Amino acid sequence: MADIHVEEFYKDVAIALVQLYMAFPRRVNLFVEDIAGPDEPDEFGLHSKRHMACFGALLWLSEEGLLRYVDTIRQEALDQAVLTREAFVRLSAPAPQALLRELSAASNEPELPPSVQKDLSTYIHLLRSALKSGSSSRISLAVQSTFFNDSGLQPVH
Repeated sequence: MADIHVEEFYKDVAIALVQLYMAFPRRVNLFVEDIAGPDEPDEFGLHSKRHMACFGALLWLSEEGLLRYVDTIRQEALDQAVLTREAFVRLSAPAPQALLRELSAASNEPELPPSVQKDLSTYIHLLRSALKSGSSSRISLAVQSTFFNDSGLQPVH
């Protein structure tokens, strides 16, 4: 079992990437509160560790070349964020069939039109399905497979 902060990182990354994909190619403000939930700063104006971890995950995505943004809005949001080409292409790419079967994300119903079957076989669909399931292990595997593991099958350790 992964440390809880790592599981939260994967969930934050998945939510942020799905939000940016849904808005692509528009630039949008990416609010930490929309990803990690509400946060009430303490009496000194400091955010919770959870809030700061999510904000750190967003900055990390930028440092790793998966998103761009114009500026930060304090520690509340990224201003005018957008996916990079690399992230957009990867999210739009078809995932390996073995991974789709493992995560039970794609429907194998033959009556679905080819265009729908194609949409259900992408990495972005894997992320959406994993988030919808609420399963930390599915979310972790979907994020790892999308960006950190070329084979798309084994979790990164």
